[in-house]
Amino acid sequence: MVHMSGHRPYVIRGSVSLPEAELMWRFSRSSGPGGQHVNTSDSQAEVRFDLAGTQALPEVWKERALERLASRLVDGVISVRASEHRSQWRNREMAATRLAALLAEATAPPPKPRRATRIPRGINERRLREKKRRGETKQGRSGKDWG
Repeated sequence: MVHMSGHRPYVIRGSVSLPEAELMWRFSRSSGPGGQHVNTSDSQAEVRFDLAGTQALPEVWKERALERLASRLVDGVISVRASEHRSQWRNREMAATRLAALLAEATAPPPKPRRATRIPRGINERRLREKKRRGETKQGRSGKDWG
């Protein structure tokens, strides 16, 4: 595992961003095309983040994320991998961006409950009138009365 310090913060939401010091990086060889280059470079990037032990997230967010990402966590640690690009640097960017997006989604407040509203009677009546008219039009197309 390698600790690396980056340049720009990966914002989760608002003023909260991924703490670079808490990101653990691991690089390995990517699968897929790349010719001779692929055999020599560790371009796949995997970033791990200790969600259970971090102090960077507000407590409410942390609880929400731990609950929502439970299936993806291993001992409270979430890991994201990227290997689309041939460049290790670009894969690092992708992995960190994905992790930030994942945490943003997992820490988002639950949506407001939907308030039921009644459909105005006029709209319903208009719809039923239109259905009736349409039915009559189609009924008129059948040639059963043309003896």
